[in-house]
Amino acid sequence: MNMKYLFSLILIFFVIQITPSQTNEKIQWKTWTELEEAFTTKPKPVFIYFHAHWCNYCKKLKREVFTKKKVIEKINSDYYAVKMDVETLDTIVFDGVTFTNKQAESKRNGIHELPLLLASREDKLFTLPATLLFNRDFKIRERLFTYYTSKTILEKF
Repeated sequence: MNMKYLFSLILIFFVIQITPSQTNEKIQWKTWTELEEAFTTKPKPVFIYFHAHWCNYCKKLKREVFTKKKVIEKINSDYYAVKMDVETLDTIVFDGVTFTNKQAESKRNGIHELPLLLASREDKLFTLPATLLFNRDFKIRERLFTYYTSKTILEKF
């Protein structure tokens, strides 16, 4: 019985050793606090992605774009990246200002103040997905309110 156990352990060890490892590369998403600290230390363009659990295009971006190796490398090397669920109830302090989800008190799917401030269109309409690109001076360079492909990120961003 001991020999079977030992043999099984050795077999499992060898299978693990020869099995190709999957890439664990992921976008290095930062919290707002981490963004502020990193940006203060070393300014760099910022990639902000707003999403919600009910947004089908957000799910598609997560599944089909943010998993591509070249996209991950591009975002991690060229940007500080932040993603935020727009319905979060978290209190966020950024640049000395406190942001909350006041809409959650009266609406079922209340949108947090921070995405409303940064990602509302000129006509005050808020839609998802919403992606914002900021330059090194933290000024908005581009706002996208639609699904995009990995090709778009690699060529346009």
